[in-house]
Amino acid sequence: MGNSSSTPSATPAPPAQKVGIKSGKKICCCCPETKQARDACILSNGEEDKDCQRLIELHKECLRSEGFDV
Repeated sequence: MGNSSSTPSATPAPPAQKVGIKSGKKICCCCPETKQARDACILSNGEEDKDCQRLIELHKECLRSEGFDV
């Protein structure tokens, strides 16, 4: 019956899912057109392909327009 100084450890909350400012969607659901084109190009040609690099940048621009910091 002594004084115990142990305190319950706080469980950190999981990070909040980021959603787009304009659409309210998660990043995985935004810009499906540019995402599909980018993914198909990377699978066929590899990430270093110039056309794929252009599609990657277009997808990033689309995500930025939704309010994501990429």
